[in-house]
Amino acid sequence: MADEDVRQSLLSSTNDSLNLNETKAIQRRKSHHRSKGPSEKESQEQEKVLQPLINVEPTFVGLEFRIKYVLLLLALYLGIGTLWFFLIKNQIYGKKTNGVIDAIYFCVVTMTSVGYGDLVPHSTLAKILSCIYAFTGMALVGLILSNAADYIAEKQGILLVKSMLKNEKFNTAEVLMDVETNRDKYKFLMTSLLVVVLIISGISFLILVEGMEFIDAFYCVCSTMTTLGYGDKSFSTQEGRMFAILWILSSTICLGQLFLYLAALYTEKRQRSLVKWVLNRKLTPSDLEAADMDHDEVVSAAEFILYKLKEMGKICQDDVLLLMERFKDLDVDHSGTLTTDDLILS
Repeated sequence: MADEDVRQSLLSSTNDSLNLNETKAIQRRKSHHRSKGPSEKESQEQEKVLQPLINVEPTFVGLEFRIKYVLLLLALYLGIGTLWFFLIKNQIYGKKTNGVIDAIYFCVVTMTSVGYGDLVPHSTLAKILSCIYAFTGMALVGLILSNAADYIAEKQGILLVKSMLKNEKFNTAEVLMDVETNRDKYKFLMTSLLVVVLIISGISFLILVEGMEFIDAFYCVCSTMTTLGYGDKSFSTQEGRMFAILWILSSTICLGQLFLYLAALYTEKRQRSLVKWVLNRKLTPSDLEAADMDHDEVVSAAEFILYKLKEMGKICQDDVLLLMERFKDLDVDHSGTLTTDDLILS
């Protein structure tokens, strides 16, 4: 029963605070409505429309910082690897072009796990360095996957919103809300478009520069992007390997991120379906029994909310018990409420 009193007190306090804030907000809006002229109203509406965009900018700045950090790590990683494999280039067998380009190309093929086999380590030292480089490279690729593609998709979403600002037919606030709500969807679409562009550019380059037939070029592109890297078709010219250094990194990362976004969309769809089912289904006596946490044969609003949140998968019973234990620790005077004195004493 004490737990029930705690939940009721918290819920009642929250509702009173919300009602008071809503009343004050309504009074302010009425007062402003009476006092402001037409021009002031227009200015106010413009501020409301532009406010969501202002909130987006800090996120974009954070993304820029992260991508710069990732690119710095990538440059450092490739720089160390290039130096390593350039110094032991005589211990790497295969078709060679330029020492530095081949070293960078070997680094990229190794870290992305493509492994064509056109350049292979031959000595013990080269094999050990390749193993170390491959493991650390996979970790770095994972870091790039979680940041680089996010950065591109986020940037494109923001540019899309800014371009819509110029069209008076669109309500900017609604557009921004739609972008925020369907973030994974837009990321998936932008990454899909980028993957198509990379496939077309890769095939075109292999045909025009490497002299491959269309089927062989398409086969090479697919085996590279999926990191299969059979090795029977690869970039063999100096120009081709210069192109491959950037293309392999971009294509493998974008394809991997595309599958991640696809999985996120599927998970989000299932979650929305679950929430919709939970909200619309009829309650049964067994539901009321399960929701009655204190077994007093009455389900309060707090108990109902907790039960529905658990049903939606938002929280679990362990979360509720953990939070209740934390509340009891803070409630030093056992009054069922938290005060400043409780926080000082705890």
